Amino acid sequence: MTSPSFALFETALGACGIVWRGGDVLGVVLPEADAAKTRERLGKRFPEAREADPPAEVGRGAEAIVALLAGGKIDLSGIALDLGSVPEFDRRVYEIARTIPPGETLTYGEIARRVGTLADARAVGQALWRNPWPIIVPCHRVLAASGRTGGFSAPGGVDTKLRILTIEARHAAAAPGLFADLPLAAKPRRPR
Repeated sequence: MTSPSFALFETALGACGIVWRGGDVLGVVLPEADAAKTRERLGKRFPEAREADPPAEVGRGAEAIVALLAGGKIDLSGIALDLGSVPEFDRRVYEIARTIPPGETLTYGEIARRVGTLADARAVGQALWRNPWPIIVPCHRVLAASGRTGGFSAPGGVDTKLRILTIEARHAAAAPGLFADLPLAAKPRRPR
């Protein structure tokens, strides 16, 4: 089996890293304080990976991440992931999370119900905590009950999660609101 490779790429959040073998992505690392720290984190998570230019399909995936984090409404579900070492439960959680469009969210409990079996919100949260592909598997779009943010295991924690959700909220802002189709209850009166 060939050794994995990695590349850093600049985004609106800072230097991200992407790791691949062949054309499949093994992992994504969100920005640390600077590119050197991101490279160091990559080295810890993927010690056998060597820096290289990505193949075309991986390069297109990195470009799509850049566009999403710049505010584009980009679908990352076509990026090929190496799921070989991912447990079946986690795989099912990731498949559901990948269906959440930019600007939208689900709760841990909603994903648990969709996974079925004996899944609970905590098990979903643990699977997302192990997510090797933040952004591509959009764990940032999964919230705790009552709209609370829940956790986020990437650098910057919940602050990073909120930054990404804020970028993606631009998509939701263009959508009609809950009361958009209702007529006004009372029209302003003109003075007589």
